[in-house]
Amino acid sequence: MHEKQTIGLLLTNLGTPDAPTRSALRRYLKEFLSDPRVVEMNRSVWWLILNLVILNIRPAKSAHAYQSVWTEQGSPLMQHSLQQQSKLQAQLGDNICVELAMRYGNPSIASGLEKLRAQGCGNILIFPLYPQYAGASTGSTFDAVADILKTWRYVPGLRMINSYHDHPAYIAALAASIRKHWQEHGKNERLLMSFHGIPQRYADQGDPYPNQCQTTSACVAELLGLQDDEWFVSFQSRFGKEPWLQPYTDATLRAWAKDGVQTVDVICPGFSADCLETLEEIGVENRGYFLKAGGKDLRYIPALNAQDEHIQALSRMVQQQLQGWVN
Repeated sequence: MHEKQTIGLLLTNLGTPDAPTRSALRRYLKEFLSDPRVVEMNRSVWWLILNLVILNIRPAKSAHAYQSVWTEQGSPLMQHSLQQQSKLQAQLGDNICVELAMRYGNPSIASGLEKLRAQGCGNILIFPLYPQYAGASTGSTFDAVADILKTWRYVPGLRMINSYHDHPAYIAALAASIRKHWQEHGKNERLLMSFHGIPQRYADQGDPYPNQCQTTSACVAELLGLQDDEWFVSFQSRFGKEPWLQPYTDATLRAWAKDGVQTVDVICPGFSADCLETLEEIGVENRGYFLKAGGKDLRYIPALNAQDEHIQALSRMVQQQLQGWVN
């Protein structure tokens, strides 16, 4: 008779500072921007730029932005992530232990894996909540998991979900969220699907991220029955001076407003939970660019967060991945 194995599920996301303060942002940004997957350049040169320039300037600016979205319960990303963990645990049942971890900041991937080990999980599924694979996000998460497991005497059975950009349940959840938004608020002239950018050279070197973003968007548009001139793809959150994936979200919105487009809906399908990049960068900063250039209305459609359709989609993906493991 086979010994029953407890199964662990580690949900991961990018992370959030512990507080919207300069010191907390400095710690968080140092960990994030020190990752060689995030910034691919000569390490000695980058160390000087990061420690002598960026970490002396950016934390204060970032802290101000985080303060604008922070709530009494903490950061939006953490709130939504904890709700996702709780709802997914309820959906999957007691035979699967669900823990949450962040690639940067707290709770750490090391602490999440340790909690699963303490619960006797002989098999662990790693589920980074990045629908589209990028080396700087999903790849970095796998690096961190591997680095931790190197220190374990006994390495559990391990599986990893590296993307779900075209999974039918994920696409259906996105489409349902957009439909609901339109039913409640009306449909604007254009739907912009804005994704976090990466440097163009990462894609040139083989990162599948931009192609997966395009596939996600096309699948959603098809399910919604949109014409080609009703939906568009753009990329946000660029950093530094080198070219990133284009078209850029801010430039697109400015150009549309100047061309006479009055109303736009924006959704960010690459973010599984609302965070600074969606609530502040899109909902405030880019809305401001659009209105200042002559636009009349920009509505941000929230991320899937802990919506029932999203939790059901995540549960379905998990159950598919667990096939063959004793439950």
